[in-house]
Amino acid sequence: MAEATSTIPVGVYPYLTVKGGKAALEFYTRAFGATEEFRNYGQDGERIMHARFRVNGAAILLSDDFPEFHRGADAPPPTGITIHLEVDNADTWWERAVAAGAEVKMPLADQFWGDRYGQLKDPFGHSWSIGAPVKK
Repeated sequence: MAEATSTIPVGVYPYLTVKGGKAALEFYTRAFGATEEFRNYGQDGERIMHARFRVNGAAILLSDDFPEFHRGADAPPPTGITIHLEVDNADTWWERAVAAGAEVKMPLADQFWGDRYGQLKDPFGHSWSIGAPVKK
């Protein structure tokens, strides 16, 4: 596994949130021939804060569930996926989505890992995250 050496390229990515990120990455490697590009851990040093891997040439993002950041520690685990938008200006994309009717799940803010990041829910029930490196 490689350490992150650069930001995620601008694009649209499926983002899997799981309980047991290490085991999930091992499974995807065995089951689908995934190749891990990088992983980094949350402040607890145990859960995966962010990983990127490829299956059949396509990039997929993954993290362990961190309910304390956006749902409360007693919330059930997430279901489905989040569609992650890595963008050039998180505020512009965020404001447009909220104005169009997206519901804020996790407010857009500068995060400890160096991104400006937040999560939304669209009117059809799908989760979206928007992120960009914090501008210095």
